[in-house]
Amino acid sequence: MTIDRPRIAPGLEINEVEDGLIVYQESVERVHHLNPTASVVFELCDGTRDASAITAMVRELFGLDEEPNDEVDACLSRFLHEGLVL
Repeated sequence: MTIDRPRIAPGLEINEVEDGLIVYQESVERVHHLNPTASVVFELCDGTRDASAITAMVRELFGLDEEPNDEVDACLSRFLHEGLVL
């Protein structure tokens, strides 16, 4: 999966909850509950960072020893598949 600089799709209703984010897609009447980690990845999709930069930021934010490349790629792929990012 390659998204050059993913950005959050327009038209989403995003609400912060205690354990992450609730994202509502009115166009398909679908609700997504993002856990805290997925929420961080989602919020980093602002169109200014590529997947490598997002991965590096996740590593730094969570104090990980290694970059979570596979996990972030899987998360971004899912967001793309679901239409949450462009």
